[in-house]
Amino acid sequence: MEFAIHHFHELFAQLGLPNHQNEIEQFLAAHRTLGPDIALPDAPFWTPAQSNFLREALQQDSDWAELVDQLNQALRIPQGRA
Repeated sequence: MEFAIHHFHELFAQLGLPNHQNEIEQFLAAHRTLGPDIALPDAPFWTPAQSNFLREALQQDSDWAELVDQLNQALRIPQGRA
């Protein structure tokens, strides 16, 4: 069985978000306030489709799950520490 290898910018494209490096950095900076009590898919800035994709990627441990975990960590880094 082959596993797909994805890159961080591809996750942003999959979510329908701008996926150039500076756009990713802007998104992370704008949403880096995600508190520890909020699951990534439940964050208020996702559309229902984005939320479902993130939830399913994690629940099914899909080939996107590792990048979703990275996104989760990136959104929880306090500003100024990235």
